[in-house]
Amino acid sequence: MESNRREFIKKAGLSGFGLAAGMLSSYAGTPEELTRIKEQAERTPGPQRFNMSGYAAPKLDTVRVGIVGLGNRGYGAVDRLIRIEGVVVKALCDLRPEKAQEAQKLVAKAGHHPELYSGHPEAWKKLCERDDLDLIYILTPWALHTPIAVFSMEHGKHVCVEVPAAKTLEQCWQLVDTSEKTRKHCMMTENCCYDFSEQLTLSMARAGFFGEIVHCEGAYIHNLQDLMFDKNHFYQMWELEEAYKRVGNLYPTHGLGPLCQVMNINRGDRMDYLVSVSTNDFILGDRAKTLAASDPFYQPYAGKHYNGTMNTSTIRTANGKSIVVQFDVASPRPYSRVQLVTGTKGAALKYPEPARYTNGHEWFSPEEYKALEEKYMPPLLRKIGAAAKGIGDHGGMDFIMDWRTIDCLRNGLPLDQNVYDAALWSSVAPLSVWSVANRSNSISVPDFTRGAWKKNEPVDISLSRGGNTGVKEA
Repeated sequence: MESNRREFIKKAGLSGFGLAAGMLSSYAGTPEELTRIKEQAERTPGPQRFNMSGYAAPKLDTVRVGIVGLGNRGYGAVDRLIRIEGVVVKALCDLRPEKAQEAQKLVAKAGHHPELYSGHPEAWKKLCERDDLDLIYILTPWALHTPIAVFSMEHGKHVCVEVPAAKTLEQCWQLVDTSEKTRKHCMMTENCCYDFSEQLTLSMARAGFFGEIVHCEGAYIHNLQDLMFDKNHFYQMWELEEAYKRVGNLYPTHGLGPLCQVMNINRGDRMDYLVSVSTNDFILGDRAKTLAASDPFYQPYAGKHYNGTMNTSTIRTANGKSIVVQFDVASPRPYSRVQLVTGTKGAALKYPEPARYTNGHEWFSPEEYKALEEKYMPPLLRKIGAAAKGIGDHGGMDFIMDWRTIDCLRNGLPLDQNVYDAALWSSVAPLSVWSVANRSNSISVPDFTRGAWKKNEPVDISLSRGGNTGVKEA
């Protein structure tokens, strides 16, 4: 048994780290999972089949959409898409028939007549197999994101998939390989890239306001306790279950995505390695026990080892820059994605709002901020920002994202987020799990572009092409 233990330690890459008995007890998973993470992080990928960065698929005058998952986020996506010119919602799918019917009533008012798929866990396959769809929009629980995305691309569809696009490194590579093979877009719908201050900061970065950007910080700090323990909000309590399956930075993309665009990650720089630290869980486990004491419904969730209250992950890039990303969905803190950008000539900080900018020792005054906003306002916000503020959640950024995506598809333009971004930003979660379980030692970040990051062009935010898609009245 001792020889077997030593062999496992060697294979898992843990030797020399002072592995103590019970060290893995803080990890809600298996040693085999840790081994696979390490192996996938260090694998040598084959040559790139086709570069999806900058790829422009053939124009689609009309984008025929099928939507899978019609719960909290899904119903909102339906409401947004029917307001965009050139979109036809032809199919709707949810396991629960009542959710599909509810969404059907909404789209019928806008003149769409979709076919419904529901009542079976794999009803989505029949939707994806249709030959009259161009885009599959996926808004299901996390575990289904990659399976549906891959199946959709294999059946000739572009894909928009909610965050995270993948849960494992194997799934990240599966998305990349399938997108390259089929030449179908796989965009993770990271809506925070389209928030107003993030867009302004990106525009200022492109104009050189910050000089060379050397360090950024992002986060997802959002007290979700009430929603996670709500019997009706997340279907079958799937979000709460995700909170005890792994320990790490499980939801990094909201804070990370905009910073990667600012730093041209995958497009001139790449993530090199990551280290991650998690605290113990001081909140979710206690709440589960308290609820279980008076309600048998919660008994299966009592006694679980939940993800740590705060995770902090630090990433170093190939060009010697750094990114810090935090994750906390339990503590009683105000909402924050931080969004700190530090350059050689200036800096930006979004939270606590309002956003602030500087090129010296003090933040600019509100009057100076207004002048910066007018000077650097990106064309996308000038075009659609005002209309977006009255549509959907999150102040309009969701609608800006969907409008921009449809506009790119209709004009045959590259999407702002490609499959390499989806894979990389999602990969931080499993990589952080390995680091946390291994006393916060560093782990390599895979290069999903297979070296193409050295020549890939930055995201085009000029709106010099396209921009001709209209917005419909509600």
